[in-house]
Amino acid sequence: MMVICMGLIKAIPADLYEASAVAGAGPLTNFWSITLPLIMKPLTPLLISSFAFNFNNFVLISLLTGGRPDFIDTSVPAGTTDLLVSYTYRIAFQDSGQNYGTAAAISTVIFLMVAAVSLVQMRFTKVVEDEKR
Repeated sequence: MMVICMGLIKAIPADLYEASAVAGAGPLTNFWSITLPLIMKPLTPLLISSFAFNFNNFVLISLLTGGRPDFIDTSVPAGTTDLLVSYTYRIAFQDSGQNYGTAAAISTVIFLMVAAVSLVQMRFTKVVEDEKR
């Protein structure tokens, strides 16, 4: 992520910053008016995929803790380090047996949450409207 951001910043023409210096703009104005708009459009797909990957990062939880330690005195197989994805895996294949219906419903909710956040982010960064022009 850092390397991509550095590459995007280096690709911004220096003429833009020179023109803003002539106009009397400061560093914050340069960032908000030049740098951020020019790096957000190419960075948006990467941010969306990074969010979706981190939201569904099953391997990290599975290898490090397995979702353990479990909450005490509960009937659901939820642990203190579980994510929704690892919790769904535990419902479907481990602790509570083969409850595929509940696991499928939770998977659908996870998909809808990631899709909603992705759409909101795309609307705020105006990537979709810019591509239509």
